[in-house]
Amino acid sequence: MLALWAAVVAERLGFDRDEAATLGRAVSGLNAQTKGRRLGLFKAAPGAVKAHRHAARTGEPGHVALMGREVPVVRTPAGLRAAKDGKPDDPASVARYLESKFGAALPAARAAMEKLAAAFPPEQLAEQAFGLYEAFRPAIPAGARGWGAKGTLDLARIAALAGRR
Repeated sequence: MLALWAAVVAERLGFDRDEAATLGRAVSGLNAQTKGRRLGLFKAAPGAVKAHRHAARTGEPGHVALMGREVPVVRTPAGLRAAKDGKPDDPASVARYLESKFGAALPAARAAMEKLAAAFPPEQLAEQAFGLYEAFRPAIPAGARGWGAKGTLDLARIAALAGRR
């Protein structure tokens, strides 16, 4: 859910759909890593930190700030892409991922999120995007019990947030 919302936010902020898709999945992944470490489910990989520091020194990738995260990015001939281990993410892979998670509900979920994003000027959306996500994300159990738990997206809740604008 966060991957789709972050992608919608990135589009509203001016990234094209393919750029936004990879940024959205990266934000979701970065949040999952942080939560997993906080729950003690896994630790930071020293090799990944070392590789990131090397890339930063050589100036290879850049970063995009999105929803409170600094997303590593690389420029490709097709445009900006979120990067993992210095390699660009594939927008088609992100599309398949979202389709697998949302199924037939993907168009309706995307439309509701786009309407919510459009209810805010880009500058305000950039500041409030994560708080909005917290307001509409499904409730799941706290802690390790909630790790990977599925919830039900309430499109009416998203519409209500957009309507308050």
